[in-house]
Amino acid sequence: MQTHPDYSGALNGLQVEGRAEVGHVCAAVDASEAAIEEAIRRNADLLIVHHGIFWEGQKPITGRRYRKLARLIESGLALYSVHLPLDSHPEVGNCALLARRMGVDIRGPFGVSHGGVQIRWWGAMECDRMQLKAILENAVDGPARLIPGGPDQIRTVGVVTGAAGSMMGEAVKAGLDAYITGEGNHHTYAEALEDRINLYYAGHYATETFGVKALAEHLAASFGVTWEFIDLPSGL
Repeated sequence: MQTHPDYSGALNGLQVEGRAEVGHVCAAVDASEAAIEEAIRRNADLLIVHHGIFWEGQKPITGRRYRKLARLIESGLALYSVHLPLDSHPEVGNCALLARRMGVDIRGPFGVSHGGVQIRWWGAMECDRMQLKAILENAVDGPARLIPGGPDQIRTVGVVTGAAGSMMGEAVKAGLDAYITGEGNHHTYAEALEDRINLYYAGHYATETFGVKALAEHLAASFGVTWEFIDLPSGL
């Protein structure tokens, strides 16, 4: 069976075992202490997150790592993390869901990364670049930053959620008019202007709320459990 490649510390799947029976599921973007405590308060049996708790390899279980693991284990709350698979999935993935929420007619993936698995989606959309900014802000329910390097009239849009400013070059190579992601480095400002592409930043957190919600909703429909989303925005 082929596994989905990811960052070395992502550890997709069940990260902490909990109660054998699941009746209520909580979903959150991050496995933060705040999210764990809120899931316990809401009597969840399972917490689904996009960003799990193991990112730095083997580390002593002290400080915040100890506190998180201790609370999960003592409460019986299971933790399930799904990172790049939830970015790339065509049905419940962050990128595809954000694109569809904006009204982008998805045509397929673009670029290749992480062992050959596609995580970027592009599609067609007819609007001007300021209209696209407004549509994006409505989709994420928050502000977006536009770096207007490309044409005023938008016909093709690429979407990669999270911290994917460094992947803008793939959108340029694909000849896209606009590229939407969560955040990026300072130098991408000049690069967007020089490479003649409209670059939109809508926040790492804000662009990655879609997948965990969709996955939890899918579990609820499939297994008859209840679910709710824990919204703890970082503003980043």
